[in-house]
Amino acid sequence: MIAIIGGGRMGRGLALGLAEAGERVELAPGRELGAGEAAPVVGAADTIILAVPDDAISGVAARLAAAAAVSATQVVLHLSGLHDRGALAPLEGTGAALGSLHPLQTVPTAAGAAERWRGAFAALEGDDRALVEGERLCRLLGLKAFRLPVGAKPAYHAGAVIAANYAVTLSALASQVAANAGVEPSVAARIYLPLLRGALENLERLPPAAALTGPIARGDVATVRAHLAALSGEARRLYAVLGEATLALALEAGLDRGRAGELRALLGEAAR
Repeated sequence: MIAIIGGGRMGRGLALGLAEAGERVELAPGRELGAGEAAPVVGAADTIILAVPDDAISGVAARLAAAAAVSATQVVLHLSGLHDRGALAPLEGTGAALGSLHPLQTVPTAAGAAERWRGAFAALEGDDRALVEGERLCRLLGLKAFRLPVGAKPAYHAGAVIAANYAVTLSALASQVAANAGVEPSVAARIYLPLLRGALENLERLPPAAALTGPIARGDVATVRAHLAALSGEARRLYAVLGEATLALALEAGLDRGRAGELRALLGEAAR
């Protein structure tokens, strides 16, 4: 049996997904864990999953330890993208296998979580027994599991923020640039979405250097100069900073080094 502590979107989505896969699941909201006692379901579980906010993981683990609710035969996992098994340190003395399982996908609703997770990746780290159980759970949920080495989670999680959160931020910035240029705001908010989907489809099939398109990939100095002249403030600086990073991909794809040098000088001046 699997006990999931936490009644938020992740906890409820996980409970639904695992139940659909045939697992017996009990869901216990984290607030029901009192200081001196744990939810009765925890002691009967083979696997305990802490689906609580990052800053609550160690506190919940401490309450479980104080209640002697966890034994050496159990596996305890949390779902944080940032923290590793160290967040479960209060449970070290129990002998339980400790680790983390981070589904690398957004979960806007509990009901849609299982569908979102199918085909997505999940990062695992921790004790060997926790890794094996994590891989089993991922198979049930349709997640593609991969293991992280010790100490890798902060950098790994930063990559997730860049890929997902910053993509949203850049899309909002692009829409604002279009609106500033005179495109009706409700239209500006949507015109780049098919372009973004096309870029993602390219990345599904090709490595980044081969998927790259646009003026930097072509070495089109005049176009980049015109873009910089049309932009101002933070939009101009971000265009230049990201352009400098894009140059590395363009060179990998075969961009002429002379053109790359012109672009580097142009972008570097605007990035300062």
